Amino acid sequence: MLIAGRYRLLEPVGAGGMGRVWLARDEMLDRDVAVKEFVPPDWMSEEEQARLRHRTLREARSAGRLNHPHVVRVYDVVHDDDLPWIVMEYVPSRSLHQVIHDDGPYSPVATARIGLAVLDALSAAHRAGVLHRDVKPHNVLIGTDGRVVLTDFGLATFVDDGAVTGDGNIVGSPQYVSPERARDGASTVESDLWSLGATLYSAVEGRSPYQRSTAMATLMALATEPPDPPEHAGLLGPVLLGLLRHDPATRLTASELERRLRMVIAAAPGAGGVPSPRKPRGVPRTSPAAAPPVSPEAPSRRPAFRPAERRSILMATGLALAALLGGGAIVAGYLVQRSDTPGPTPSGSPPPAFAVAGFSPALCSAGTSADPSAPAVRMPQKGAARGVSGWNLLSGWSYFSDGSGFHLAVPDGWRYRKSGSLYCFSEPGGHRVLSLDTGRNPSADPVTACRAEASRLVKAGALPGYAEISIESRPLLAKAADWEYGFQDDDGAKLHARTRWFTSNGRGYALSWATQEIDWTGDLAKINMVVSTFYAEKRS
Repeated sequence: MLIAGRYRLLEPVGAGGMGRVWLARDEMLDRDVAVKEFVPPDWMSEEEQARLRHRTLREARSAGRLNHPHVVRVYDVVHDDDLPWIVMEYVPSRSLHQVIHDDGPYSPVATARIGLAVLDALSAAHRAGVLHRDVKPHNVLIGTDGRVVLTDFGLATFVDDGAVTGDGNIVGSPQYVSPERARDGASTVESDLWSLGATLYSAVEGRSPYQRSTAMATLMALATEPPDPPEHAGLLGPVLLGLLRHDPATRLTASELERRLRMVIAAAPGAGGVPSPRKPRGVPRTSPAAAPPVSPEAPSRRPAFRPAERRSILMATGLALAALLGGGAIVAGYLVQRSDTPGPTPSGSPPPAFAVAGFSPALCSAGTSADPSAPAVRMPQKGAARGVSGWNLLSGWSYFSDGSGFHLAVPDGWRYRKSGSLYCFSEPGGHRVLSLDTGRNPSADPVTACRAEASRLVKAGALPGYAEISIESRPLLAKAADWEYGFQDDDGAKLHARTRWFTSNGRGYALSWATQEIDWTGDLAKINMVVSTFYAEKRS
């Protein structure tokens, strides 16, 4: 079926409320998209359908103005057969609801990270004057690339903003609707935050705070009872209850919620394994940025390496948490082996300042070049591609490739050096570093490799002020882990770093992004593009 002469419907990928979502192909731009079909219930009157169509289109256009890494982008709104169709970004993913159902609830720390992502998306929408009205686990997507996104802006939870319509039918999920919305249809910033609280409650507890046998029983409990006490939330429990207060005036605000979620993560007990010779220093954030656009953490049924123990000073300074990739400062280092286990520096190697094997972008210094006297190459390469395998980059970016089987998006104007299997790209006059190590052992365990790297660099003193944020497996990816941390460069600047260790087509890679802490939030969209457009050729 072809919609509006352009969008070819391929297969349904989801349904709920008053819509059905299709995977479709944009035949004009030759790309996959998601197309939401308006499917009104049979009991809805023509007048109610007209009002709902009008509001859906109005808010879809509002959501279309949002450009945020944790919001599903709206590309187009078209009419076909006298019904509206909303064309959106297609995100290969599972919903948070499905992940909880299939794999079990998340740990409190992982849930807090999801909360930061969704909160950042909601805050961006609220600043644009858009209310979501239907925040629930079904509308939070965990991408196969680890990205956390909020979808379905503008889908009314209740018809005409009321609680019950027709023959007592409820549109939406009453378990995630705020008391005031259930009572009188009020849609506010505070009601969105209540729904976020109920969603996070479900993520950590495995059920909603007002789960009952019927919708009516849920609504009755919502009107007359406090939420069920959380049993597995730990330090996250008081945060959830602060969001689930019946009086909107006493509910946690967005800024207070962000601060408390970061405190939950900062106070998480460590799993050991990474000695720290120096007292970690906090890496404060400057805006309510989201959690990493990566899968937050393995659900609690799975064993997972938890974030290292934070010192009390981190809570005082507001530990930085979030986003996707990271790297490190420019420190003298020397890449000397390709295995993902600790090992000695080979004999005969030049005596570097930090003779540490590994793949951290902290090793991306001029001194690590195979020929230190050789000038850095300026990007882009001559004849560099702007599109590879269907991925077309934004203006100002091009693909780097040296014929060894990978294509990496790099900003134009950046400098390039190489040391062994480590490719280093740096912003002239700035602190941003993008690195790729192509020499990882594809049979190694990603979490173990990242832990070993952290241990080596910390012991060598190569990461002053090191403050580990997390080392986590990425269960939605075939074989991957993320290592996120903060530290300082030689000038005392606070840096935020993240490395993704992963395999692709039989090869092992470590892809990193590093920048100053104050720039981390603004770099999220760039980081998302780098990791999502990386392309490795199949072995012949």
